[in-house]
Amino acid sequence: MNLKDLYIQFFIEKGHKQIPSAPVVPENDPSVLFNTAGMQPLIPYLMGQPHPYGTRLCDYQKCVRTNDLDAVGDVTHHTFFEMLGNWSLGDYFKQDSIAWSFEFLTTRLHIPLDRLAVTVFAGNDTIPFDQESYEKWLSLGIPSSRIAKTVEDNFWIAGESGPCGPDTEIFYFRSEEEIPTTFDPEDDRWVEIWNNVFMQYYKDTDGTVSELPHKNVDTGMGVERTTAILEGVNDNYLSSIFKDMIDLIVRISGTPYEGEAKKSMRIIADHMRTAVFISADPAGIRPSNTDQGYILRRLIRRAIRHAKKLNMDMSTPWEEEIATLILQKYKSYYKELEENAAIVLEVLKKEKEQFNRTLEKGLKEFEKATKDTTIVDATTAFHLYDTYGFPIELTVELASERGITVDEEGFAQKFKEHQELSRTASAGKFKGGLAGDGEMETKYHTATHLLNAALKVVVGPDVHQRGSNITAERMRFDFSCDHKLSDEEKKRTEDLVNQWIQEGLDVTVKEMKKEDAIASGAECMFIEKYPDVVTVYEIGTVSRELCGGPHVHNTKELGTFRIKKEEASSAGVRRIKAVLE
Repeated sequence: MNLKDLYIQFFIEKGHKQIPSAPVVPENDPSVLFNTAGMQPLIPYLMGQPHPYGTRLCDYQKCVRTNDLDAVGDVTHHTFFEMLGNWSLGDYFKQDSIAWSFEFLTTRLHIPLDRLAVTVFAGNDTIPFDQESYEKWLSLGIPSSRIAKTVEDNFWIAGESGPCGPDTEIFYFRSEEEIPTTFDPEDDRWVEIWNNVFMQYYKDTDGTVSELPHKNVDTGMGVERTTAILEGVNDNYLSSIFKDMIDLIVRISGTPYEGEAKKSMRIIADHMRTAVFISADPAGIRPSNTDQGYILRRLIRRAIRHAKKLNMDMSTPWEEEIATLILQKYKSYYKELEENAAIVLEVLKKEKEQFNRTLEKGLKEFEKATKDTTIVDATTAFHLYDTYGFPIELTVELASERGITVDEEGFAQKFKEHQELSRTASAGKFKGGLAGDGEMETKYHTATHLLNAALKVVVGPDVHQRGSNITAERMRFDFSCDHKLSDEEKKRTEDLVNQWIQEGLDVTVKEMKKEDAIASGAECMFIEKYPDVVTVYEIGTVSRELCGGPHVHNTKELGTFRIKKEEASSAGVRRIKAVLE
């Protein structure tokens, strides 16, 4: 039994219900491109909304983080990872959470006590030292010399205000050297494997901190890191999660996993796995030059560049071989991989063929840019990187062959600026989920339901939502459609939404079994993410959708609906940008 199965089984025994993994592309959260943590899809429930599965939950969640993309290639960094989590929504708290984490690690995973250490919150001017967690760890046999009290790393809050609280982090000594008697969190041989967050306070915008009436527990443990630890390897890519992928890349390339080739092989294995999960996601993401599509394109192209470095034959379906292995490996846990396998393989094949052509254009661009100069300036170097996928190393190598220098410092500055933009876009601050349920966001959320219903009337019943992005200023709505909307179709859609707004339709909510909701004709974007008991929002008799909310009480609250733009999003998917005035 692997780590995921052991974990879920253990927490089910402790009265938890397993919830399905949310898609990697979040729904109605414009602050992030991807779900970057196990807790992110649960934010509404951590904020107080009742969860249909109850107060004790557990899962394994697909996550994508690209803020450290350029660090991938070492032994620990990944762009896609799985996060194990268990939650208490106003149920158990520190005593049970810590006891169960300790029990799972020592009795199910058989980790020796002397290899464990923990941190607890030391306290500050407004919040006291976490005495309860400290004493609980002592009672379980963790000596005081292995409990470090820290401030910065042991307090969790998602933004400037909101639910917050201390956390306790659990560390494993990942080294063959003698285990130190005293735990130093700054010693890199100690690796964090689990984090238990105790949301017991609320911080106001003015800095005032008060006790929460309902306290929550949110925990997270990374599958990749913990698996490597349990299997006794210091290179995650030698663990059972990646070893078969690495072996396949070794066979295809005819190159052993050693020296400089290691980095390329790690990047190929990591990026291909992430690309498979993104392109299999129900949101229908395809390679493009914006948002999630841009990240997908970067990942595939970076994998291809490193495949070329290993002299892998681009005329062979090497990408299909690797992707097929990944699909087989994970399909029993994530059914969308099996359902969308053909789409995944097509995406990878097309992008490989297109990038090979782009690479040739990039070489011509390089020749043109360096024809009458002795230096490749920063703008040119970054243009080659950003537009043609040339890593700076390739530009430097090509330039040195011609006796030309490259403004690497200037490139590094431009790259840093680009990285900051990427980090902001992809990591976010969870603000959209935590603080984005304001009056305008709520109105736009309701308006997406009306727009979806109107498109079904005007365009046809086969129209379905494929994604949305909501801010306080506007809404963006992606939907399945095989043609550009005519001016007449746009006008009829807009008029119909406004007609329903003027009719003052009541918005009602009810809970029912998922199969009953679907049988009643309720619209649903990601059916697999919903539990057995679901929340259904009805707007008069015109719209019925499975949804987590929030919504207005009556459509008259929305104002006037205006379509600003209608355009292509990806193959078979159109996008409407609209405002409420």
